[in-house]
Amino acid sequence: MHTKKGMDQIQIPGRIHARPVRKPGPIVAAVIVAIFVAMLIHGMVTNPNFDWPTVWKYLFNEHVLDGIKWTLLLTVYAMVLATILAIVLAVMRKSSNPVLRWVSWFFIWFFRGTPVYTQLVFWGLLSVLIPKLAIGIPFGPEFWSIDTKTVLNATVATVLGLGLNEAAYLSEIVRAGIEAVDPGQEEAAKALGMPPSMIMRRIVLPQAMRIIVPPTGNETIGMLKTTSLALAVPFTLELQFATNAIANRIYKTIPLLIVACIWYLVITSVLMVIQAQLEKHFGRGFDSRPLAGSEAKDGKDGDDPQTRQETDKVNKVMMAGLNA
Repeated sequence: MHTKKGMDQIQIPGRIHARPVRKPGPIVAAVIVAIFVAMLIHGMVTNPNFDWPTVWKYLFNEHVLDGIKWTLLLTVYAMVLATILAIVLAVMRKSSNPVLRWVSWFFIWFFRGTPVYTQLVFWGLLSVLIPKLAIGIPFGPEFWSIDTKTVLNATVATVLGLGLNEAAYLSEIVRAGIEAVDPGQEEAAKALGMPPSMIMRRIVLPQAMRIIVPPTGNETIGMLKTTSLALAVPFTLELQFATNAIANRIYKTIPLLIVACIWYLVITSVLMVIQAQLEKHFGRGFDSRPLAGSEAKDGKDGDDPQTRQETDKVNKVMMAGLNA
């Protein structure tokens, strides 16, 4: 097979040297975008209503930094809880036990069907609904009891509200990733005598991670911003409440909203970088072969640049469909 470079070196009489077609579209689009960006920057800098001196003054305010800390803590705690529950729920959905399947289905149906703000309000009022938690014989004497307010403070209620709601969404992502793994992998592991728990832990989940990680990263970024609803519990230490409290005190809402936006964008950017690294880690040895089969078409070598480019296109399309 002749390469393009080799074909160019062959002397052909009367050969036509065609010029590439000019494409002014990208240049025109770049000029238009540059003009709009310049207008936007100019308007933001010269508009006194943005009050940039106030923005820089409170950007590193101690209350704002403390709000960032609590926002990150809520995000981490809620996502850890949601991830653990999501794996359990996904396994229950695939269980042969109909009771486990229906319990998982009901959990997902309830928490996906009600607004997260409503759930947070409910968790904040749980101590009013159930004043005391007790352990004892059903319909009989109690052996131990404690006030609900002592156990379910604002932080715990917020983490539970956010984590349980997120688990309903993550469980479907985990289930999709598990079902995307070739069933032959599980059958081969069973033939080797591996127990189901080890098959799930050692064989299925590691392969499913390449599909689970991208949408989970999106859910984590969404969770970061959902913490701004913690006021419904009420939880009054996260970033959005901290900036709102300052704005209400100094009567400058817009500059403090800009402060919150800047910090959310910074944290989101860091999370996106971490997500990209995780996708690269769990996708090792995967992008070089097609999802639909490992056989090269038309006898082409898998290391051929054209074959790799075609394989990457197929993989991106299939991954986009699986993550939809």
